[in-house]
Amino acid sequence: MLRPYKQLSTFAINLIGDKMTIVQNWRLPLIIFAGVGSALSAGIFFAFSTFVMQALGRQTPSSGIATMQSINITVINPWFMAAFFGPAVVSLVLAIAALKQWNQPGALYWLAGALFYLVGTIGVTILGNIPLNDALAVVNPDSAEGATLWVRYLTNWTFWNHVRTIAAFVAAALFTLSLI
Repeated sequence: MLRPYKQLSTFAINLIGDKMTIVQNWRLPLIIFAGVGSALSAGIFFAFSTFVMQALGRQTPSSGIATMQSINITVINPWFMAAFFGPAVVSLVLAIAALKQWNQPGALYWLAGALFYLVGTIGVTILGNIPLNDALAVVNPDSAEGATLWVRYLTNWTFWNHVRTIAAFVAAALFTLSLI
C-alpha cells in the first residue's frame, strides 16, 4: 500500500495514465475529506452534548426554547450544510468504491465509516433530531405546553445528539484507519 504522500505523487505522475490509476488515487483526497468532515461534525455535536444543551437547560423554558428555535433556523446555512452533507456525499462515493473494489486495502474501513456517518449521523439527524426541532419550532415559548415540551426536548434531543456525536467520531476514526 502506498503512503499518502506517495499516492498524491503517483496521481500526478499517472494523471494521463489509465483511468483506474486516477480513480484509485482520487480516493486519498476523498478519504481525507470524509475523515476531516466527520470529525468536524463530531466536534460540533460534541459541543452541543457537553455544554450548549446544558446551558440552554439552565435558562427559563421560554428563553431556552426561543434560543433553540433561533439556532435551528440559523443552522440552515451554506457553511453548515456543506460541512454536514459534504462528508455524507463523499461517504456514499466511498461506500460504492468499497463495494466495487472490496479487495483494496481499507475498503472495509471505507464502508464501515460511510455507514456510521450516513446512518448514525445523517439518519439519526433526520429521524431523531429534526422531528424534535420541528415540534419545538411551532410551540409558543411562553406557553405551558412549551415548558412541558422543553423538558422532554432537552432529554430526547440530547440523547440523539450523543448518538450522532459518537457515530461521527467513529466514522472519522474509521476513515483515518483506512489510510494505515
